[in-house]
Amino acid sequence: MTKHIFRTKSIREFVSETTQGGGMNKVLGTFGLTMLGIGAIVGTGIFVLTGVAAANYSGPALMISFIIAALACGCAALCYAEFAAMVPVAGSAYTYGYVALGEFWAWIIGWDLVLEYAFAVSAVAIGWSGYFTNILMNLGITLPKALTMAPYDGGLVNLPAIAILCLIAFINIRGVQQSAAVNNIIVAVKLAVVALFLALGFSHVDTANWVPFMPFGWSGVFAGASIIFFAYIGFDAVSTAAEEVKNPQRDLPRGIILSLIICTVLYIAVSGVLTGMVPYLEFKTTAAPVAFALQSVGYHWGAAAISVGAICGLTSVLLVMSFGQSRVLFVMSRDGLLPKFFGHIHPRYKTPARSSLLVCAVTAITAGFLPINIVAEMTNIGTLCAFIIVSAAVIVLRRKNPDQPRAFKCPLVPVIPVLAIIFCAVLIYMLPLVTQIRFIVWLALGLAIYFGYGYNHSIISQARRGVIGMAEDSPACGTDAEPVRKEVHTNAH
Repeated sequence: MTKHIFRTKSIREFVSETTQGGGMNKVLGTFGLTMLGIGAIVGTGIFVLTGVAAANYSGPALMISFIIAALACGCAALCYAEFAAMVPVAGSAYTYGYVALGEFWAWIIGWDLVLEYAFAVSAVAIGWSGYFTNILMNLGITLPKALTMAPYDGGLVNLPAIAILCLIAFINIRGVQQSAAVNNIIVAVKLAVVALFLALGFSHVDTANWVPFMPFGWSGVFAGASIIFFAYIGFDAVSTAAEEVKNPQRDLPRGIILSLIICTVLYIAVSGVLTGMVPYLEFKTTAAPVAFALQSVGYHWGAAAISVGAICGLTSVLLVMSFGQSRVLFVMSRDGLLPKFFGHIHPRYKTPARSSLLVCAVTAITAGFLPINIVAEMTNIGTLCAFIIVSAAVIVLRRKNPDQPRAFKCPLVPVIPVLAIIFCAVLIYMLPLVTQIRFIVWLALGLAIYFGYGYNHSIISQARRGVIGMAEDSPACGTDAEPVRKEVHTNAH
C-alpha cells in the first residue's frame, strides 16, 4: 500500500481531463484574475483583523507583522505561480501535489484546502453579518440577537450569515463570467473606500501613537503575523480558476503575483495610518477598527462609508473563496477521491453546481453556529500547511522532471521554497496550541476518509485494478503519454 499511495498523475492527464463533459467556459484574463485575487484578499484583513492584531499582539509594529506575513505569502506565491503556469487545471495546490508528490500528499493538501476555504468563507460570513446588522441598526432596524449570533455567543443562529452564503452560491452557480463581473464592481468600490480612508486619515497621524513601537516585543510581532496571515489568504484562489482562463500560462502567474503585491502595499499603508491615528490599545473595544479610527477624529460620514465598503469587501471575499472551494471539490471528485456526484458540470451554466451547493451547506452551518475566533484560527493553520507542501513540491518536481516546460519559473530554487517552508512553519508554531490540536484531529478525520473511500475509488486505483483500462505508459503510470481509457466490464467495485 505504501507504494501505491504515492502514485502520481501526469500533467498531460490532468489537462486532458479538463475537456470532459464539455469543460468549463474560458473567459478570464490577467485583469479578471487580478481582480479575483484582490477580491479574495482585501476584506477581513483590513476591516476586522487589523484592530485585533494591533491591540493584542503587534501594537504599532503591525506594519512589520504584515511585512512578515507578506514575505511568507510572497515566497509561497512564486511557487504557486510556477505550478499554475505549468498545470493549468482547477484544484490549485491539490493538483500540484498530485503531480509532484503523489496521491497521498495530494489528498492531504486537498483536505487542508477544504479546511482553509470552508472556514475562511464561514469567518468572513460572520464578519459580514456583523457589519450588516450594524448598518441596519443605524437605519433604525434592530434584528433579534437570537437570529444574528451563534449559540456560543448567546444567540440561536446567525441568519444573515446563512442568507449571504446562499446568495453567493446562486451567483457562482450561474457562471464564472457573472461571478467575475459582480466581483469587479465590488472590488472597485472597496478599493475606493480604502483610498478614502488613507486620504482622510493621513493628515491625522500622530507619531506619538507609534511609541512604544513594539510593546509586545518580537514575539508579539510574529504572533500578530500568524493572526493577520488570514488577511493574505486568497491569492491561491486565483489558481483554482485555471480551467476558466483564456491563456493560463501567461495570465495565472501575473494574476497571482499582481494581486499579492497590490494588497501588500494597501495593508502596510492602512496599518501605518490606522495605528498612527488612534493608540493601539483602544482597538480592544471595537470589531470595526477602520470605521472606529475615522469616528475618533470626527469623520462620522467617512465611518459610514467605510462600513458600506466593508460590506462590499467582505462580499467579494465570500464570492471568490466560495468559488475556489467548489473548484477544489470538483477536481477531487473528478479524480475519484470524493464521490463522483460532486464532479458534475451543470449542462447549462458550465459550472460545478453540486460542489457549489455542498460548499453553501457546509459553510452556512459553520457560520450559523460557530464563533468567529475558532473559525479564523482553523483557516490559518490549514492554509499554512498547504503552502508548505506546495513549496516542497516545487523542489521535488524540479529534480524529478527538470525538462518539463515551465512558462514561469520560481526564482532561486530551492532558496525561495525553503524560505516559504520556514516562514509558514514558524507561523504555525505561533498559533494557539488548541488550534494545532484541532488541526491534528481534522487530519485524522481526513486520513480515515482517504483510506476508507478515496484510496479505493481514485481513478488511478481503478486503472490498477482493471476497472478503467490504461496503457502502461499512460499518465496514470507517471509519464506524459496520452491516456488509453476503456470501460472494463467487471465487478471490481
